[in-house]
Amino acid sequence: MRILEQLLLWRRMDVPGHDACGLWGTESGWCLAGTAIFALEGQPCHLAYEVDCDTTWRTRSAKVTGYIGRHVLGLSIVAMPGERWELNGTDQPEAAGCIDVDLNFTPATNLIAIRRLALGVGHESDAPAAWLCFPELKLERLEQRYHRLTLDMYDYQAPSVGYAAFLLVSDIGFVTQYPGLWELEALQ
Repeated sequence: MRILEQLLLWRRMDVPGHDACGLWGTESGWCLAGTAIFALEGQPCHLAYEVDCDTTWRTRSAKVTGYIGRHVLGLSIVAMPGERWELNGTDQPEAAGCIDVDLNFTPATNLIAIRRLALGVGHESDAPAAWLCFPELKLERLEQRYHRLTLDMYDYQAPSVGYAAFLLVSDIGFVTQYPGLWELEALQ
């Protein structure tokens, strides 16, 4: 049985596009599912995603299907024992040691680290993620740091990609304001 926790719609700010996402509680954890639709260098992109996490918010798997222009896409990401990762059945040593998955094309997956860390106000933590680079579609390690400033704001840093910003979040931890990238349009 799945229980709907929250639904969101974001508008992409750097290119034309949107992302609609929902979070469901399941008997064995959490399911994050959505669809990002946007333009990339004049090509239409349609990416449906689903991420499965256990009850402690550790990622178990993620799927991405859809298309980038005329290129049809089907990706399966699996968290293996020993914090190893596979992408379409192939070991991804670059992502070893990560607990969370982060899908580069959506703001939805920041929720995973935010919920797993459960930081109190004033606390901070590193949260390296198995990051699906887009549009390269490679899985690699993304160094990230979350510092919770208030109940609804984090100082977020991802130095390897040169991004740092104050992220606003919903009551359950979805990013609602991702400066320069995403902005919330609807929440239910």
